[in-house]
Amino acid sequence: MNVIAHLLTGLVALEHLYILWIEMFAWETKGRKTFKSIPGDLFPKTKVLAANQGLYNGFLAAGLIWTFFISDIQWVVNVRLFFLLCVVIAGIFGAITASKKIFFVQALPALLALLFVIILLFSIE
Repeated sequence: MNVIAHLLTGLVALEHLYILWIEMFAWETKGRKTFKSIPGDLFPKTKVLAANQGLYNGFLAAGLIWTFFISDIQWVVNVRLFFLLCVVIAGIFGAITASKKIFFVQALPALLALLFVIILLFSIE
């Protein structure tokens, strides 16, 4: 279970690094292809806004990556639970307010990781 929790946590972290890259550095190129519901003329106008969102996604990724360098397993679990819950909440909010696809792309992988981290939690107690 520990290996699956690590893999899923890493996957969620990588996903958020990818989102960071799109929103901060490729908003007007890859962003146009990814966010097709946004009219093309808005990409230049929303570049700074998107970069701000990308930075927040970077913080989520950084928190999850940090857990791979914590030596105390209880702290690993606690920090992962916090950041995975942040991703789940952001994914659910995005699904409600922007696109249902966000639930499956963002929240569901984090929910799966969260499940395996909770299983890990009960195995260390």
